[in-house]
Amino acid sequence: MALLKRRRPGRDAAGATAGDASEPASEAAAGPAAEPADGPTGPPSDSSPAGAGRTPRDPGANGPPRRRAPRRTALATAWPVLLARTAHPRQGLLTALGVAAAAALAGRETREVGLVLVTVLVGQAVLGWHNDLVDRDRDRRHQRGAKPIAEGRLEAGTVWFALGCGVLLVIPLAISSGVTAGSAYLLSLVLGLLGNVVLRKGRLSWLTWAASYALLPAYVSYGGWGGAATGAPPTILMTVLAGLLGLGVHVLAALPGLVPDNEDGWRTLPLRLALRTGAPRLLVIALAWTALVLAAMLVTGSQFGLGR
Repeated sequence: MALLKRRRPGRDAAGATAGDASEPASEAAAGPAAEPADGPTGPPSDSSPAGAGRTPRDPGANGPPRRRAPRRTALATAWPVLLARTAHPRQGLLTALGVAAAAALAGRETREVGLVLVTVLVGQAVLGWHNDLVDRDRDRRHQRGAKPIAEGRLEAGTVWFALGCGVLLVIPLAISSGVTAGSAYLLSLVLGLLGNVVLRKGRLSWLTWAASYALLPAYVSYGGWGGAATGAPPTILMTVLAGLLGLGVHVLAALPGLVPDNEDGWRTLPLRLALRTGAPRLLVIALAWTALVLAAMLVTGSQFGLGR
């Protein structure tokens, strides 16, 4: 019987053969089995002596596989995305849509409206790139966020190259609306570029903004398709309102940088106003100013038209 009870070598506990089916019965007949240890049956826990030498189980070993790093992070750090962020896309898109809407309300054809939209969008990108290039050392010193050049995530040479390509593109785009209209827009663009380097630290900081926006009605009213000068000069009232709109946009654009401006000793118009009224109140005033000017431009355009 002892020989029959002995297991054959090479067999595991879980894989018994059909010939061993009688072994439990024989063992039961031979006598009672040894009494089990106190406590519930089952595999020993990690805290029991039997499990003292075991490696603790990793809770996530049998869990779902770890997800890879999201592609969104890689996309956000790609140089085309960083280049687009450096172009001040929000301000550029709003300005381009506003000028294109003015062209549509003035009765321009759809293809002309599209040309105006693309031209202003490229011009605004040039302005945004130039602004961040000029301010990169200052932005780095003040640790301003959302500035890829100052943060070292985008090479300045890449932005300079994009700026040069933008200038080479915006010139023929502007002239495509006519020499007079194109010249008005290019002059507006030059004033905007000058505003990034001159008159920006003092009380006349608003001047280049107002003058740049005041030229936009001429770009729309004189414009035609394929270089044809089919328009007329803008009304004086519309030109003045456009300049006032530029003043409001200047204040809104300057609000996020008021603290660095004050630390550097600048005394721009928005900073002077904010020191008197407070930045939150100035934001409300600037928004109300901009909305009123836009409403006045709509009323003026509907009553008297854009051109004379």
